[in-house]
Amino acid sequence: MARVTVEDCIDKVDNRFELVLLAGYRARMISSGAPLTVDRDRDKNPVVALREIADETISVDDLKEDLIHSMQKHVEVDEPEEDAVPSRASIGSSVSARNDDDLQEFDRMSEEDLLRGLDGLVPPAQTDDDEG
Repeated sequence: MARVTVEDCIDKVDNRFELVLLAGYRARMISSGAPLTVDRDRDKNPVVALREIADETISVDDLKEDLIHSMQKHVEVDEPEEDAVPSRASIGSSVSARNDDDLQEFDRMSEEDLLRGLDGLVPPAQTDDDEG
């Protein structure tokens, strides 16, 4: 096959800059060991990548998705919809509607009670290493 040109590929990828990005990405894939979809014919990896795009032996859309995925630093995670997770307000209203006997009691401590409790604690024993 004769040398491939950008004009051979421009009907597959409309934007020349995008074509260069995709062909460069595919050439790097080839150099890292990806299987070829066309005969090499002593061509270098960028030329082989352009020939693959021109011959449509690889999907341009799949190549574009792979390129975008390889450049992403933060992968977006699908989070559950708001209806699936109850909000604090709905939890609070359902709890307040219950009987007071059903609620679990929590211990509350004032700052003064905490300080009095800390005063009564005995410090840990010092070792020879701690004496300095």
